[in-house]
Amino acid sequence: MDIGNAALIVIDVQNGFVNHHSRHAVPTITRLVTQWAAAGRPVIFTRYFNYRNSPYERFFQWRRLTDSPETDIVPELVVAAAHAHAVIDKTGYTLLTPEADELIRRAGWTDLVFCGIATESCVLKSAADAFEHGLAPWIITDACASDAGPDVHDAGLIVARRMIGLGQLVTVGNVSSQLASYVEDSVVE
Repeated sequence: MDIGNAALIVIDVQNGFVNHHSRHAVPTITRLVTQWAAAGRPVIFTRYFNYRNSPYERFFQWRRLTDSPETDIVPELVVAAAHAHAVIDKTGYTLLTPEADELIRRAGWTDLVFCGIATESCVLKSAADAFEHGLAPWIITDACASDAGPDVHDAGLIVARRMIGLGQLVTVGNVSSQLASYVEDSVVE
């Protein structure tokens, strides 16, 4: 992971996706965002918005996350999101909207480091799309969760290993070590 050319991407940590299955990830994500920002590295948040007659409504009969407070970023991360490099609003699974594509290209980021909700859908799709765009995707396995439960989270990680490579799955400990080395190297220079 090239921390100097990386952005932390916080996927859809919104009130409507946090439940008894995913709530445990919020403190981990909050600490990670704090560490990442303290190292002077960019943080990007995404927010998902459902809409009338969306594919989610038509095919799943799922009508949630259309309005506040469900669409709001969780209270623990509101301040961090307000100070983030960007907040990308989306109506599909992926981070890689035209706005995000332009932001990533202009910034010159080569590595996108993903955490958030839900591992098997929005996190996985964003990481796979980054891979297909020639970027290095990293999924922080213990800073992700599924609102559908731990089995679905685990299934998402199995698929991620096949789609982006086993070596692209890391832990908060791995990322924290790399951030510490990056900060030390920055101070030495």
